[in-house]
Amino acid sequence: MSVDDNKKALVLFSGGLDSTTTLAIALAKGFAVTALTINYQQRHNYELVASKKIISNYSNIKHIIFNIDLSLIGGSALTDKDIDVPTTKTSGIPITYVPARNTIFLSIAASYAEKLNISNIFMGVNAIDYSGYPDCRPEFITAFEKMINLGTKTGVEGLSLKIVTPLIKMKKSEIIKVGTDLNVDYSQTVSCYSLSDTGEACGKCDSCMFRKKGFIDANINDPTIYKKSTKI
Repeated sequence: MSVDDNKKALVLFSGGLDSTTTLAIALAKGFAVTALTINYQQRHNYELVASKKIISNYSNIKHIIFNIDLSLIGGSALTDKDIDVPTTKTSGIPITYVPARNTIFLSIAASYAEKLNISNIFMGVNAIDYSGYPDCRPEFITAFEKMINLGTKTGVEGLSLKIVTPLIKMKKSEIIKVGTDLNVDYSQTVSCYSLSDTGEACGKCDSCMFRKKGFIDANINDPTIYKKSTKI
């Protein structure tokens, strides 16, 4: 593998706060970035609009949009419109968990990384300020990285694939501070599980609550556009 290959990165990119910060970190580290956005027929399709808008700010990023349909599996409030997104805190793994989503996403990312001779896959998972998803934990990332290096031509030939998770041990406020220092425009990012068709956040779901608390704790103005009926 050449030095140039070592400085190429594939970033799983949703247009959200965490993935946009991760993108900025990869760029700041000098990586040539390919952004991979996965349209999985999620409830909040405005993610695609946001991801395209953010990537348009950069002239040096390749953007891949990969379409799959996880609504065929369902089982989550994010892929089944008959299941409501909760607005009150629940115990255990929440209904917004999408079955095996990060396993699927990382498998797709690994395929592209192998094809494009990219050795670094960046992902904005977080194990502190998260909603209880088992596929955001460090042990999952470690296990998956081992698996793809056992089951790919790249791994078998000794040129390892690495999953880079720069946010995994950060609080949401710390993530926001890092992104702000890297000039991330958080007004363009989306986090809400129940976004309107024009990108307005509900302000009530778990993801909105984590985001709002992050800006408060970071003592940074929250630029999120909330639905007018939402009381902040």
